[in-house]
Amino acid sequence: MFTGIVTAIGTIEKIEKRQDTRVTVACPFDPASIDIGASIACSGVCLTVVELAGEAGAAKIGFDVSDETIRRTVPSMWQEGRSLNLEPALRLGDELGGHLVTGHVDTVGQVVAVKDAGGSTMLAIRISREFAPFVAEKGSITVDGVSLTVNDVRDREDGACDFALNIIPHTGEVTTLGTLRQGDSVNLEIDVLARYLMRMQSLKG
Repeated sequence: MFTGIVTAIGTIEKIEKRQDTRVTVACPFDPASIDIGASIACSGVCLTVVELAGEAGAAKIGFDVSDETIRRTVPSMWQEGRSLNLEPALRLGDELGGHLVTGHVDTVGQVVAVKDAGGSTMLAIRISREFAPFVAEKGSITVDGVSLTVNDVRDREDGACDFALNIIPHTGEVTTLGTLRQGDSVNLEIDVLARYLMRMQSLKG
């Protein structure tokens, strides 16, 4: 489990096609503090550490990424030079600063607007009809691994919806969200509580 509070930005340094896809990420973590088999969320995708190298402040972490994971996430995410939001798994006793995040991407959304909002940035993201019912004003959603609060929801005639998020300057600086532009795609994970609530309501109906 994760909280959606990003602790570092990493860069994909190398991609090798093996039985799966081996992705090596360079980041400012200390490899001595990470175990083989540990989980790290990479822009919202929970991946298992399979290789470690480097030194404190300049770690190189290897992950094996399945074809299924690549198929369900932003296609352009898996390329050398791509920046990733990183978060180690939550430990018992850690502060829960965001919301409970599983690291399982539900769908890919599209940025439909980026606007200045008095020093902050307003992002509007479109989510498909299948997942639109899980997005609610003042609810939580994970965008590229970042826990955010939904400010506004606008339903569309086709069943999809556009939801608005406020990105404060700090969040824009310490994550990749500050570089998003209209037309970009993002990994989305809906709130796990919304998922269970929808399931219960469907059974009652």
